[in-house]
Amino acid sequence: MSNLRFKALEILQSRTIPMSGINGVKASEYFASNVFTREAMRTYLPEEVFKSLLQAIETGSTVNRTVANEVAQGMKTWAMSKGVTHYTHWFQPLTGSTAEKHDAFFELNEGIAFERFSGGSLAQQEPDASSFPSGGIRNTFEARGYTAWDPSSPAFIIEMSGARTLCIPTIFVSYTGESLDYKAPLLKALHLVDKAATEVCQFFDKNVTKVIPTLGVEQEYFLVDKALFEARPDLILTGRTLFGAEPAKGQQLEDHYFGSIPERVYAFMVDFEVEALKLGIPLKTRHNEVAPGQFECAPIFEEVNIAVDHNALLMDVMDRIAKKHNFRVLFHEKPFSKVNGSGKHNNWSLSTNTGKNLLSPGKAPKDNLQFLTFFVNVIKAVHDHADLLRATIATAGNDHRLGANEAPPAIMSIFIGEQLTHVLEEIEKPSSGKKEKETGGNAFMKLGINKIPEILLDNTDRNRTSPFAFTGNKFEFRAVGSSANSSAPMIALNTIVANQLMEFRKEVETRIDSGEKKDLVILDILKGYIKKSKKILFEGNGYGDAWVKEAEKRGLSNIKTTPHALGAYISKPSIKVFEENGIFTERELEARYEIKLETYIKKVQIESRVLGDLALNHIIPTAITYQNELIENVKGLKELDLDKAYYEVQIDNIRKISDYLISIRRNVYEMIEERKKANVIEEGKEKAIAYCEKVFPYFDKIRYASDKLEAIVDDQRWPLPKYRELLFLR
Repeated sequence: MSNLRFKALEILQSRTIPMSGINGVKASEYFASNVFTREAMRTYLPEEVFKSLLQAIETGSTVNRTVANEVAQGMKTWAMSKGVTHYTHWFQPLTGSTAEKHDAFFELNEGIAFERFSGGSLAQQEPDASSFPSGGIRNTFEARGYTAWDPSSPAFIIEMSGARTLCIPTIFVSYTGESLDYKAPLLKALHLVDKAATEVCQFFDKNVTKVIPTLGVEQEYFLVDKALFEARPDLILTGRTLFGAEPAKGQQLEDHYFGSIPERVYAFMVDFEVEALKLGIPLKTRHNEVAPGQFECAPIFEEVNIAVDHNALLMDVMDRIAKKHNFRVLFHEKPFSKVNGSGKHNNWSLSTNTGKNLLSPGKAPKDNLQFLTFFVNVIKAVHDHADLLRATIATAGNDHRLGANEAPPAIMSIFIGEQLTHVLEEIEKPSSGKKEKETGGNAFMKLGINKIPEILLDNTDRNRTSPFAFTGNKFEFRAVGSSANSSAPMIALNTIVANQLMEFRKEVETRIDSGEKKDLVILDILKGYIKKSKKILFEGNGYGDAWVKEAEKRGLSNIKTTPHALGAYISKPSIKVFEENGIFTERELEARYEIKLETYIKKVQIESRVLGDLALNHIIPTAITYQNELIENVKGLKELDLDKAYYEVQIDNIRKISDYLISIRRNVYEMIEERKKANVIEEGKEKAIAYCEKVFPYFDKIRYASDKLEAIVDDQRWPLPKYRELLFLR
């Protein structure tokens, strides 16, 4: 009982459950209490400044420096009334996590101390840009970069260890103006889809002057006990277990899903929900997920920009609160082998300033036509840029998850359900039996606008194997990884949908101008889109081998690994759609491509090093020690002149241990040699492919032999906490 594993288990037995939550206080009473909300703005800002700021938020116009100075004063007064001493520009660099540099309000003037926060400090800061990923945009000796205030995402206060800091959401750009973060291009994409969708809405409702993309991010995660986590170097350094034999009981009984939440976990959930609600994150749902030790939380829908900020902030809050409860939260997409991985389901829709969800079917034919317009255009956008969407969710972690244990496959497809499939088929090939006229404008005269079938909300079952599923009034992009920043898929999705809507509007207007009837033109164009895009629609089992074969017949891509998937970022169609719409320059896309390749290489490289270290310095010595004990045991039994049957089991285990030790050592050294070869490759894609196809295959070989040893070696000697201890929380 002397090894680190058993010390961790002893600590686990002594755990107590901390008191949680705010007893007896309604969430509505403290929701957004640490946010500079519109109500707070109204209280702390002069009326004209408040109106000017509100207009900037709603229209995207620039906040002038005079208004910024007034806002800074009001924001500082509000923050200091809550005990805030420091402020920071909170941004999301291309590391995948958030970043911040704290400055005090405190200043000195001729030895006199005072608190100051100017409009300039609010609007712009200059963090060091040389140490953040830039994909070659910035050299190490070129350090200048800028963070700039995003007024559309409210400032908030972080409380830690009794101290409070004002956090101001910002974009992050280089000295030469290129985007170095996730937020700047996301804001551009959201503005683009607002404009494009609003113009299409004018065909149906002249009162629509703004379209707001909305998002609800379901966040899956695992919890492990902090002491057990710290006894697993692989979890500490890579976020996942590189070794671990499958336990006798995993998720096969399906008893964890929606089961009673363990008391320690419940206490943690209550505490992080309180902190999240204080920060304005509208968490609504919590429950056990399918795998033991796996859970999920989900918020109410928000505007995409705010939802993305809130999800990034939520992950920070969860990580911090988990430690207080002696847990560690795992956001890796596949921390444990042979049980479900974790995703971040992005539920996306479009809403108008008139309160209409454009992806929610209505009962009236006119509403149905508007719904079908947006519905079909989204399908065509995804069809035309499926490889780009696949690239946005490609990471080393997500490669383990896609296509395994309830995660959607790497093949991009769309599930729409039986009823909507019938509706689209009826539009494409009307079943009235009348011969269709050749002229497009009259093609649907026989169907009649009033004969579009009524489309019901929640008209279909869900398909959990679909990467992009329609679920009644929204599309659910299920393929996003649990550790990801949702900006990447949201930038792409909103851009391609906006681009498609602009093309649609031009086609419609051209034909209307030539004298054709609007509704019939719209239906005819949608018919053409359905014909071109229907190959991406799939209602069946995404896990089945039959779908892989069928997808290949349809010409759909099946890009299984990150190094091959990322190429879509710099493909001609992607460069065209991003450049023409002002979201990314070609240079910025190439930079992101290089950053993602480099991140993949480094993550696999780190895992390879950890794997080799654990195998050579933990697994092999432990197995040899136990093998020596067996040898001594056999010697003793032989000295007693006993029959061989009395020590046959020991001899068999001695042989097996030797075989597995030989296998581990050989494969570790072969892996190291392949890693050396990969490391001298200079070209990014070629190097990533070498790590993917030459280094990574050794992982399973080494793990297989190690996991076999785990089943043989004396439990008292095994150095690493086992799956049965990690997965089943006590």
